[in-house]
Amino acid sequence: MTGTLRGLRPVREPGRIPSEAERLDYSIGLPGGAYCAGSARSLVRSLLTRHGLADLCDTSALAASELVACAHRFTPDKQLLLGLRWQFDALRIVVYDQHPAHSSPEASEECRRRRSRGMWLLASAVEACGGDWGLTPVLTSMGGTKSWVLLPR
Repeated sequence: MTGTLRGLRPVREPGRIPSEAERLDYSIGLPGGAYCAGSARSLVRSLLTRHGLADLCDTSALAASELVACAHRFTPDKQLLLGLRWQFDALRIVVYDQHPAHSSPEASEECRRRRSRGMWLLASAVEACGGDWGLTPVLTSMGGTKSWVLLPR
């Protein structure tokens, strides 16, 4: 079958009502101040509890606050976008920031390395629970960085 991703189950089977976890799909704009890391922590805890995923609260709240704090360090006082989604039995946390595009691939790679070094706590927590994380430039003329965490249940 062409165009089909093998091994991925359909998002929703016909006639089946999605669980509370499957309804977790939020994108929230944050104003970008230093206090946003704490706001992200509280928000993630509240949403996961409401969607029946309270067992993921500790690591998820830490991950969200670390992603937001790192974005704030590289783009102080610029608006951020926090995304939270349950898909394929895992929680995805994504933060988009407005970090300007670099003039060369070398400068972009050095910036990615600097960010990665600052994410040691996030890396330890996520890897300890079998998750994954990463950083990637947003491919727009304005630049930006997408940082993400994937946490399985």
